[in-house]
Amino acid sequence: MELAHSLLLNEEVYNQLGEFQKAEFIFEWLQFLEKLLPVTSRADIRENQKKLVEQLTSLLNNSPGPPTRRLVAKNLAVLYSTGDTFSVYQTIDKCNELIRSKDDSPSYLPTKLAAVVCLGYLYKKLGRILGNSFTDTVGNVLKAMKNAESQGRYEIMLSLQNILNGLGAAAIPCHRDIYKAARSCLTDRSMAVRCAAAKCLLELQNEAVFMWSTDLDSVVTLCFKSFEGSNYDVRLAVAKLLGTVLARALTSKQTTASARHNFRRISLEEVMELLGTGFLRGSCGFLRASGDMLKGTSSVSRDVRVGVTQAYVVFVSTLGAQWLERNFSAFLSHILDLVSQSHPRVIQSQMDAIGCRRCVSFILRATVGGLLGEKAQIAAAKEICQAIWKLKKVVDTAMSDNNLETRISTTDVTASQHVLVCALQELGSLIHGLGTTAAPLLQDSSTGVLEAVISVILHPSVSVRLTAAWCLRCIAVALPYYVSLLLDRCIERLSALKSSPEGVTGYSFAVAALLGAVKHCPLGIPHGKGKVIMTVAEDLLCSASQNSRISLQRTQAGWLLIAALMTLGPAVVQHHLPRMLLLWKCIFPSCPKDLETEKTRGDSFTWQVTLEGRAGALCDEVVQRLLPPLPSAVDLLTQLSSIYKSYGNSLKTPSTVYRHKLYELLAVLPPKTYEGSFCAVLKELVADLTVPDSQIDASTFLLPPLCHENDLLLLGPLLQETDHRFIEEQLLLGNSIAGGSLEYDPYSIYEKVVKGDSVPKPLPPVLSVISAATRLFGVMFSHVAEAHRLQVLEQLLNSVKQTKGSRQQIVQLNVVSAFSTSLKHLANCKGSLGPEEVRRSALAVVMGALESNNPLLRCAAAECLARLAQVVSDSAFTAGLAQVSFDKLKSARDVVSRTGHSLALGCLYRYLGGIGSTQHLNACVGILYTLSQDSTSPDVQAWALHSLALIVDLAGPLYHVHVEPTLSLVLMLLLTVPPAYTEVHQSLGRCLNALITTLGPELQGSSTTVSALRTSCLLGCAVMQDNPDCLVQAQAISCLQQLHMFAPRHVNLSSLVSCLCEILLDNSVLVNLCSSYLLLRRAVVACLRQLVQREAAEVSEYAVALVKESREDFTPADVNIREIGLEGALLGLLDKELDQRLCQDIKETLTHMLTSMAVEKLSFWLKLCKDVLAASADFNTVASVDTTQEEETAKVDDGSVLTSDSDERFHPFSNPRWSTRVFAAECVCKIISQCENAGSAHFDITLAQERKQRDSRDDFLVLHLADLIRMAFMAATDHSDQLRLSGLQTLLIVVRKFAAVPEPEFPGHVILEQYQANVGAALRPAFAPETPPDVTAKACQVCSAWIASGVVSDLNDLRRVHQLLVSSLVKVQAGKEAQSQQYNESTSTMEILAVLKAWAEVYIVAVEKQKNQCDAHNHCLKVANSAEESYKGVTSSAGGLLDLVQADLGTLSKLWLSALQDFALLTLPSEYVSQLPAEGGTFYTAETIENARPHYYNSWALILYATALWLTSTGFIVVDPDEGVTNLSRPVTPTTMCQDSSTRPLVKSPEDVNTDRFHLILGITVEFLCSPRSDAAMENIIACLRALQALFDVPWSRSKIGGDQELGVELLNVLHRLILTRESPDIQLAALEVVRLILFAAQEHVKEKRRSAEVDDGAAEKETLPEFGEGKDTGGLVPGKSLVFATLELCVCILVRQLPQLNPKLTCSPAVQSGKHLLLSEDGSRLVAVALVILSDVPAICSPEGSVSVLPTILYLIIGVLKETAVKLRDGQLPLTVAASLQALKGLLSSPMARAEKSRTAWTDLLRSALVTVLDCWDQVDGLLQELDEVSLLTAITVFVMSTSPEVTTVECLQKRCIEKFKITLDSKDPLVQCKCYQLLHSIFQHPNKTVSHPYIHSLAPSIVGKLQETEKAKPENAAELQVIQEGIKVVTALTATAEEEHRAHLVACLLPILISFLLDENALASATKSAKNLHEFALQNLMQVGPQYSSVFKKLMASSPTMKARLESAVKGNQESVKVKTAKHAKNPGKSSSIQLKTNFL
Repeated sequence: MELAHSLLLNEEVYNQLGEFQKAEFIFEWLQFLEKLLPVTSRADIRENQKKLVEQLTSLLNNSPGPPTRRLVAKNLAVLYSTGDTFSVYQTIDKCNELIRSKDDSPSYLPTKLAAVVCLGYLYKKLGRILGNSFTDTVGNVLKAMKNAESQGRYEIMLSLQNILNGLGAAAIPCHRDIYKAARSCLTDRSMAVRCAAAKCLLELQNEAVFMWSTDLDSVVTLCFKSFEGSNYDVRLAVAKLLGTVLARALTSKQTTASARHNFRRISLEEVMELLGTGFLRGSCGFLRASGDMLKGTSSVSRDVRVGVTQAYVVFVSTLGAQWLERNFSAFLSHILDLVSQSHPRVIQSQMDAIGCRRCVSFILRATVGGLLGEKAQIAAAKEICQAIWKLKKVVDTAMSDNNLETRISTTDVTASQHVLVCALQELGSLIHGLGTTAAPLLQDSSTGVLEAVISVILHPSVSVRLTAAWCLRCIAVALPYYVSLLLDRCIERLSALKSSPEGVTGYSFAVAALLGAVKHCPLGIPHGKGKVIMTVAEDLLCSASQNSRISLQRTQAGWLLIAALMTLGPAVVQHHLPRMLLLWKCIFPSCPKDLETEKTRGDSFTWQVTLEGRAGALCDEVVQRLLPPLPSAVDLLTQLSSIYKSYGNSLKTPSTVYRHKLYELLAVLPPKTYEGSFCAVLKELVADLTVPDSQIDASTFLLPPLCHENDLLLLGPLLQETDHRFIEEQLLLGNSIAGGSLEYDPYSIYEKVVKGDSVPKPLPPVLSVISAATRLFGVMFSHVAEAHRLQVLEQLLNSVKQTKGSRQQIVQLNVVSAFSTSLKHLANCKGSLGPEEVRRSALAVVMGALESNNPLLRCAAAECLARLAQVVSDSAFTAGLAQVSFDKLKSARDVVSRTGHSLALGCLYRYLGGIGSTQHLNACVGILYTLSQDSTSPDVQAWALHSLALIVDLAGPLYHVHVEPTLSLVLMLLLTVPPAYTEVHQSLGRCLNALITTLGPELQGSSTTVSALRTSCLLGCAVMQDNPDCLVQAQAISCLQQLHMFAPRHVNLSSLVSCLCEILLDNSVLVNLCSSYLLLRRAVVACLRQLVQREAAEVSEYAVALVKESREDFTPADVNIREIGLEGALLGLLDKELDQRLCQDIKETLTHMLTSMAVEKLSFWLKLCKDVLAASADFNTVASVDTTQEEETAKVDDGSVLTSDSDERFHPFSNPRWSTRVFAAECVCKIISQCENAGSAHFDITLAQERKQRDSRDDFLVLHLADLIRMAFMAATDHSDQLRLSGLQTLLIVVRKFAAVPEPEFPGHVILEQYQANVGAALRPAFAPETPPDVTAKACQVCSAWIASGVVSDLNDLRRVHQLLVSSLVKVQAGKEAQSQQYNESTSTMEILAVLKAWAEVYIVAVEKQKNQCDAHNHCLKVANSAEESYKGVTSSAGGLLDLVQADLGTLSKLWLSALQDFALLTLPSEYVSQLPAEGGTFYTAETIENARPHYYNSWALILYATALWLTSTGFIVVDPDEGVTNLSRPVTPTTMCQDSSTRPLVKSPEDVNTDRFHLILGITVEFLCSPRSDAAMENIIACLRALQALFDVPWSRSKIGGDQELGVELLNVLHRLILTRESPDIQLAALEVVRLILFAAQEHVKEKRRSAEVDDGAAEKETLPEFGEGKDTGGLVPGKSLVFATLELCVCILVRQLPQLNPKLTCSPAVQSGKHLLLSEDGSRLVAVALVILSDVPAICSPEGSVSVLPTILYLIIGVLKETAVKLRDGQLPLTVAASLQALKGLLSSPMARAEKSRTAWTDLLRSALVTVLDCWDQVDGLLQELDEVSLLTAITVFVMSTSPEVTTVECLQKRCIEKFKITLDSKDPLVQCKCYQLLHSIFQHPNKTVSHPYIHSLAPSIVGKLQETEKAKPENAAELQVIQEGIKVVTALTATAEEEHRAHLVACLLPILISFLLDENALASATKSAKNLHEFALQNLMQVGPQYSSVFKKLMASSPTMKARLESAVKGNQESVKVKTAKHAKNPGKSSSIQLKTNFL
């Protein structure tokens, strides 16, 4: 194929190819040429033009296929338009000649068609350049059309469309001729020709004025005729033509041409009249009184009505939204008039009426719902309300006539019903769509929406009453605020109008509908409403028999209410169950003879709805109690026919309804429960299925659920989802039924709606009973005995045989659907069908249907056959089935059996995989190949190809051998099948898709075969993309999507994206139908979604590039994509699109684009979101901001936040819907989180500004802060509650993320401070009284975050937001009674807890700040006093914040404790339910306990922490209970825990109160920490641990835990488990802190006991003192009971987790290499350090014996950590862990236990061993000495020497080893090590005990002095070496001081020469290095000190050595001046040496 890529056709390659390859090769070349020509230079083209034209025109003679001929034509046109045009006339002549040719043979047809297509494209491209030649051409083409067949007519129409397009106004001479030709084609019998004609006429009307002036009437009539018998595509095309022509007629300006035509402007009324005629009278023309009209026989065909309906929509969409707004009232009155009494014939039958109502509803939904923005929709709703009021008046006047007889029969009343139904439905849908933005509409009293709807609830017509109820339901879902109000109002009216039939039914419908709305309102209704409704229902049922006139209505209403009540879910239902069951028992007679009474009750048996779907929800015992009446219910079923006979027709509907409901009930109950009734019920079922009451063919709603959804694609667009599904459905259902409607089943009013806001559409009872019967049959058949099954099947077969004609098909249909359902059940429960006979009968049932005339039935039968094979699951049986189909297909010639059996072959594969054998597969494929080439019947081709696609998909790897031939077949058909056969093309698309999937990732390969396959796939996609049919294009796109997934490099992304964008943005004239086909739009968006997951940036660029090429066919509205990009276009589409699935895909696509590109294109994305949010920001509704704030924030940008952009420039998004705005707000949050991952510059203004200056293209979030705040503000103050929630969430995130960003211009302030006014203004409306609780709860969260963030330091500014929280706290205090009764009680729980949580957060922050400042303050005081002033300034804000909270703390603490107490009760396990208080807790009611739980789970942790802090701050000192709490309206004391008032002591002692509180907090924490769920939030765990820390900060609670050892152990075990299961270092550190406090408590306790024991037994001898502490006298520790043991466990766990080498078990294993040092992370080090500190505290809580038991472990761990982590760091610092282990060691060694009599010897031994271990560390490390840090080990030795009693370290062998180590280290080459060594020796030498220090002095002092003497020769090179010498000198000086008198002189004599040798004379000083100078100064200074001290020695020495003297003197003189200065300095800053010392002073 690569050889085809050349400018000229490569003829030698071409001639070598086979017939079919030639076609492929040509197509590939043409495709390449199409891309190449536009980019080739003109010169090259002219050079090759002659040859190219020859090649292309010669192709015309080669009978090219449809796609090829189109490409030839396009290429010729482009060639002439870019090259020379002189030979174009020859080409045109040649084409005309080909068309004139007399050859009529089929083989010559493609050549003729190619010539026609070619002419079209040449004129389209070259247009007027071709001069006058067009008249001949058009004439010639029109002549050819006279005897052309359908393909010819189709191509000629399209060609004429192109010619008209190219010539424009120049073609006027031919307009009339073309018009005549197109007219005849518009009613052609071929649908494709009709479509083409409609397109041609649409082009024609652009220039042909007469079409929308003089000939307008005939054009309209013609369109109506064209609708007759049309299909979906024709209706779309003709409706577009009709709508456009009428819109043109209405808007055309008077032109000179039209003036000549003396034509008058046409008015809107006339246009509407024309359309209305079609709607009302169909296509029978304008003879207003034609004969059959007068007789009233003709009925408008549905096709016409549906077509006209679509034309209305096109008409309005073409005129646009603004036009609709201006003319809405005229339009509305016309549309409603279509179903009014002025045209009684249209609505004479119920069927017609329902159909017309659907059409009217569709027009209103598509125009009002689709075109108008929110404000315009509100205006429209007001208009609709006016219409309802008008009709209401008509009804009232008619009804006011007192005479009952006339009253009911007045035509006005019955006729107004349909208008009302349509108006109410649209009103409901409008408000439902507007959501809470409709609030102003309902509050507007002048319109009176609610009054209007409620007033028609009493309308005499049932359907109006039902629709009014439905409308109320929509209002309730949209505005949850109204649910309770409306319920109250309706219940009250229902009770008042109990004696009016209309009142009872109307208001009961309304109540039921409102109850149905509750599940869509998350805030619910008060629990008490259920009781009220139950009472009303009982009352109605009990009073039903009192008045026969309305007994029927009362009975129905009563059961309806009970049924609706059931939807509120188990929580509500369980309370009413006993009354329910009683009613349910009473309604059934105990014996079935009571037929007389049954009659009236017939209608009431709708009880089972109560159960439907809820039998499962209400536990089993309920089902058991429901069963007793079942047998009598079934008896009644069997008796129905006899009752029916005796009572006549009036019982027909009630009995059908009864049947339907009983079947539905039985289908939900477990079959075991009614086994006894099986026979009776089955009999009835079989009767219902085989002797149907109706003659209605119900296939279209019974069968689709039983077919596989992919197979339904075969049956044309009607069964698929389209934008017009709502009205097109009627055409499916045949003429006798128009589809469902609400009045068929009032019970559907409260059920869940299937999709969006459309009204439920239950089918008529006659049909719904059949569908219920088939479902029940499916369930029962699988439970019946096998013998019984055979009887049933045979009975069904017989009944099919006995019926004839159309009845037979209906019976067959019912039987197949019932049997298919039963096979489904059998397959699900893995049951078997039964013996051979049953199989045979089953097969007979299915095979009969497989050859039915109804394609839908064939489809279902094929599926049924495959299910049968699946259930039998016997390979021989399956092979038999396939064989039957093979034989049939070989012999049969009729379309029906060929289609049925070919699909059966594919379906068999679906359920049984590959069916194993390859020859079976070969046979299948062979047969299907043959069938798919049967060009005589497109149907057979389509079904065979579909089946082939199934097999390709399901045969898996077995199919690989067939891939190439199948692909060639598919391509050949794609290139040859005429475009009119769309069904064949769609099946081909599915085949190609399946082939691509089968090849899968192999498509990436590079072998020749693979690349050939890949090219073929791409070629196939290209052919399909060019197909005019939308569904085929959708297939092409999904094929390309698959290819892109498997072989992304080979799919040309730019052309794919441009193709997708063109489809999305094309035809945007049409309302929301960017492309008329929903499935195509879905395919496009699904493909985009996949592309942007990988290559978002590229996709975005290509889309913009496509528009930049500024194609002519883009409407100006779309050029906008240049600014808003593809992302903006998708957002716009999201706003217009109504299909849920599509919207979801668009959102996902945008989210993918955002995640991959938001950071790079930050400004762009933020601007998009801002445009969407600002487009609707209605600023006059925003709560105005205090003027005082305005003045304070005089910054310009703040002021503008509250004023909208005044310039009315073109806005990219006009009036976006609230859902789109919510999505935009969510996007802002996502952008912030993306930036967070992208780097810190986004949240650091200084850094961001720097980087922005460096590169202006960089962009950072922090620079857009003003925009973020503004967007959050706009969203938070909107009318829509969802948007308010999103806005507050955005604000919360902004506050949290930016709170700490400093403001560079004003140091000490943060950047958010300037937005105080905006934040306050955004929050204030959320605290208004009518705000829903969820918004207030969210706002509380934002308030607390804002206050806690510390952004605002000035208290007066904080007060504004603080005031909001105070106001909500007041509301909380008012208690349950004051809560609003609008919503469920649990919502007040939510709000209260949100308030308490917010306060808790503020309090916690205030306390933490104060604590930090106290620390800082203490620190400041240490540093200097000068800092006091600055400190005062700091404290004010935190202290102030605490003061703010302090005022309410008394109240808050009580409320917090109550909330915690509630939470504690709610977390009790279920077995304690009986102990819960009956009336509920403080903040929840007993009935709403389940709904309240989540709110408590959400907020308890912070409340707990705050309470703990409060208790700590009071130090558990109980305040006088009456003090400052008088404002609390009810007593809230946590002491009322589950106690009877009788047993409760009247007053508890403060100690008891405290103990209760202590245990409440401890209990909640332990309960939570014991088993935190895996999803428990980190914040909760941390809050718990912090609460414990706070709790144990106070001595009182420490005494509690210290005194109760079990409690301590339990806590430690819980913390241990927490540390094991949670990796987070924060959690582990917090847990360790708690451990430390518990240990501290235990220490205090032990000390206290020891102290009191000493005080008591002061006189007695010490020995008799009892031993306190663990381990008593024995030293034994009991695991599980011992605090010490638990602590050790926990510490070991932490240490081993961080340093696995410590575990002796592990050290032996090869996994852990000993001796390799790990550097721990910072967190790890901190954990280890804390654990070590805890370890060193352990002995303090042991008895002496106990301490001996634990000491080895502790020593092992401490020294282990030291050993493992003592690694040298570069700067000589000690690692944190080493410092901690040394600290711990020191603490341990100086423990009093080491010296206690009972443990002294044991400790000494153990400590010696430990020292040996430390010493051994050196010896272990042979080659690794360089790694180990000698300093740490030396320090450890020093710690031992200094801290233990002398007997430990003075053992000779140990002492020798220690001295040895010091010796080695002194010789170290590393100055830092030496220096440290000197420091350590310095401290050892000064040890007070001589026995300790002398050996060291004797061994080491000489070598130190020696070293110092050597330095005379080698002067120090750097600071480190200098420091070594300084330290050495210090050691010697110290020695001199401690030495005895007689030795002192020697030492001074050694020291002085060394010091003097360091001095420099003046000359040397000038040139000396820095360190030499420093040394000189140091020496001089020391001499100055030493000399005077030991003057005698000094003098002696000076005398004996003149050189020294001279040196000293010169140095002193030369330095006299500078020394003065220096000494002055040194006095202030003593020696630099002090700066490098151990961070922690261990000694």
